[in-house]
Amino acid sequence: MNIPRTSYPRIVIIGGGFAGISLAKKLSKQEVQVVLLDKHNYHTFQPLLYQVSTGGLEPDSIAYPIRKILKDFPNFHFRLAHVDEIETTNNKIIADIGELKYDYLVIASGSKTNYFGNETIKANSMAMKTIPQSLNLRSLILENFEEALLTSDLHERNALMNFVIVGGGPTGIELAGALAEIKKGILPKDYPDLDTRLAQIHVIQSSDCILKGMSDKASQKAEDFLEKLGVNVWKNVRVTNYDGKTVTTNSDLTFETATLIWAAGVMGATIKGLDAADLMTRGNRLLVNEFNQVKGFSNVFAVGDIACMVNEEFPEGLPMMAQPAIQQGEQLGENLLRFIEQKPMKPFVYKDKGAMATIGRNKAVVDLKNFKFQGVFAWYVWMFVHLFFLIGFRNRMVVFVNWVYNYIRFDREARLIIRPFKKKLKS
Repeated sequence: MNIPRTSYPRIVIIGGGFAGISLAKKLSKQEVQVVLLDKHNYHTFQPLLYQVSTGGLEPDSIAYPIRKILKDFPNFHFRLAHVDEIETTNNKIIADIGELKYDYLVIASGSKTNYFGNETIKANSMAMKTIPQSLNLRSLILENFEEALLTSDLHERNALMNFVIVGGGPTGIELAGALAEIKKGILPKDYPDLDTRLAQIHVIQSSDCILKGMSDKASQKAEDFLEKLGVNVWKNVRVTNYDGKTVTTNSDLTFETATLIWAAGVMGATIKGLDAADLMTRGNRLLVNEFNQVKGFSNVFAVGDIACMVNEEFPEGLPMMAQPAIQQGEQLGENLLRFIEQKPMKPFVYKDKGAMATIGRNKAVVDLKNFKFQGVFAWYVWMFVHLFFLIGFRNRMVVFVNWVYNYIRFDREARLIIRPFKKKLKS
């Protein structure tokens, strides 16, 4: 990999997400060599991926070059690589660009979409976990309406204009709200010769409430917002299969759709060599102690979505969200320096800053520790928080200007089919 060898301890970080970037920044200007590996050369602000999918933002406004984030840090090296295997006995990683020895290894590989073992759904549905996937979804949504114009088959036309979202978490309901606003404000203008009133948006949730993990009030209010936007919310329904045309469930409900969007859950993005059953817990997450050390190792750590830190407050591990990842990355930076200097490390304590979700224009729900609110004010809070955590002044300004323009004009300028996308259906 052409990484120079120095007298400094080498810390290898796998993953340039919230956790990996926070850790690398914390280690900047310290007497350590930091090597960050990622299969993309940019950091993605994942909470706004749904806006790329629905034409509200262009992808470059929620992505930022990793090299630019860390360009002024001495002893820092970035390599564009996919890590295939970890040899813990030799303190070595094996990637598609070569091998690299480490003194300390940090797994920050994040998560990937969890299809719960259903390969047919995996092959035929759409995911929204990365920028390329979001661009594919954007193209497919727009292409569906173009195809709906051309068909004289009413059944096929309705299927092309029906969208089924599986999963009632923040990703699912935010996407549903955005699609509902497109149906209301944009489709009638773009497709005057198509009866877009026939377009349907369905959210399917396997439990008895959406936004599970937030307060009951937030869940109910979000459901009310969705229903006012014309979104159909189906609870206590589990999707069992999708062949590219028909969605089947564990009930007598079926849905005819050309687009199934899978937002029903995520799982840890594990790496060969650290995927043994005794190291893993539910959701393919690595078991770590209070110092983020992987079970059974002293010099291998895990942070963010891939890490499962169990305690009394979180018996199933910390939530797989940005805030735990950022906080773990920052504290591990301090703890690694203490560990190298043979000083006692500090146990990680998660400071819960709350949760929030937006359901379209002027509609959001916010749960803070001692204060819960919904509606317009919550929507402004949601916007401010997301702007604050975006990396780069340009990105903040571009997103802010886009939001203001979209709000005033009730428009989404980025509804472009840059690269056509066709699904290859699997039976």
